[in-house]
Amino acid sequence: QGQFVESGGGLVQPGGSLTLSCAARGITFSMYGMVWHRQAPGKQRERVASISFSGRTDYVDDVKGRFTISRDNAKNTVYLQMISLKPEDTAVYYCNTAIPQPYWGQGTQVTVSP
Repeated sequence: QGQFVESGGGLVQPGGSLTLSCAARGITFSMYGMVWHRQAPGKQRERVASISFSGRTDYVDDVKGRFTISRDNAKNTVYLQMISLKPEDTAVYYCNTAIPQPYWGQGTQVTVSP
């Protein structure tokens, strides 16, 4: 079963940028599509961006043009580059496989605030 360790979050001002990383263990990483999710306070977890095993990417509308998902199969790591951050991007960010593994990581907190 897969395990995920997210990192790279922090406090950033509106308009700022961050790059999140997610290291995966326990799976043959290159064979899986990967997804970044986020959960804001009081809201359900939502998909943000996905990347297939072949590198095809997809994004929810409100992050298109601002977020970029990528992967490094040699490092078993998926990344999320985020620019032009907005307060509404504030959330805990998680990664998982496209068909989610049963155990989620701790996530990494992203706070966008003046």
